[in-house]
Formats: sequence, C-alpha cells, structure tokens
Amino acid sequence: MAEKFRGKYRIQSNRYKNWGYRNNGYYFITICTQNREHFFGKIVDDQMVLNELGEIVHTQWYASEKIRQNIFLDQFVIMPNHIHGIVIIDNNDNIGRRDVWQNVSTKHHPVTDVLPNVSTQTTTNPKNKFMAEISPSSNSLSMMIRLFKSAVTRHARQIMPQFGWQRNYYDHIIRNEKSLEKIQEYIFHNPAMWHRDRNNDDGLWV
Repeated sequence: MAEKFRGKYRIQSNRYKNWGYRNNGYYFITICTQNREHFFGKIVDDQMVLNELGEIVHTQWYASEKIRQNIFLDQFVIMPNHIHGIVIIDNNDNIGRRDVWQNVSTKHHPVTDVLPNVSTQTTTNPKNKFMAEISPSSNSLSMMIRLFKSAVTRHARQIMPQFGWQRNYYDHIIRNEKSLEKIQEYIFHNPAMWHRDRNNDDGLWV
C-alpha cells in the first residue's frame, strides 16, 4: 500500500481545471511544512509522538469540522513534517456521507456540471475579475485549507517563529469506496512506514 503513494505528493496541486472544489466529494489532502522541517514531533516505535506544535495542528484540523457546516473529516495523521487527511465536503447533509459519490466521476466534469469556485457576478474591472478567478469560494476545499494553515501558523509562531508551511498542497479526488479504503489504510499505517518516507531525512528539529 505504501508504494502506491510513496513519492507521489509534491508542492503542485493535482486539482482539475474543470472541477469545482466546493462540490460534494471525498478529498485526500497532503500538506507539508516549509523545507520539510520536522516541526510536529517524531516517530517512536512506529507511533507519532506530537510535540506542542503537533498538538496545535491536531486541534486546528478538527476545529475545521466544527466551524464549517459542510466539512466532515475522515482518517487523519500528523507526521513530523507533513499531514495526510481525508476531507469530506457534503453540502446536503447526507446520512452516512456515501451519497457524495454521485458527484465524482472517472472523467473530468464539464464546467456546466459543477458548482463554480468563483462568483458568477459580472465585473468590468480586469483586476477585480482576476482576483475573483483566483480567490477560493467560502465553502470550498481551498478556503478550508487556507484557514487551517493560517490558524496553525498564527499559534505555532508564538512558540517557533520560523514555522511555515509549504506554499501549496496536494489533493486527490477519491472516486469510489475501494479507493477510499486504500487511502484510509495508507494514512493509518503512515507512521509505521516513516523509515521509507521520502520526507524522512532525520536531520531537522523535532
């Protein structure tokens, strides 16, 4: 299982151009620290031991679910220099959440089939139009990640002023139950596979 994801997540996103990231769906997220520094703790006997910054990450991740009505969280792990998590966007309050699969296809959706990430309000100001196009929707995955990273940074820098995140993050749209189960397994076993992780250089602050 580890081989499937080993070395796969990078700074650039895997986001689809024609997919609206406030659509109902399951999303596999990876966020790395700046320069892959080990800010969050260390692995001991195949278990992640969080330090104070790691505890901040844990608190703020689960706060995302409490403050956003359409966000639900599944499997999650904090590693020394990155996190993996499954985020569920469910705008219809589906019981059991599995109904969100209906918006996920193995093909790219045409623009007309998805909720837009930006306002459809017409603007004649080129600068305003550009900002609208690059700004995430208030209910989108991008906004959830932005607010999470910002909250962690604000608290973490009171303890570790040099703390920072990698600029971007990796996301993957989970398309079906089988894929979900594989990713859940990968996240769960991630600490035990740390010795094989491409982000493990054992030379930075823990």
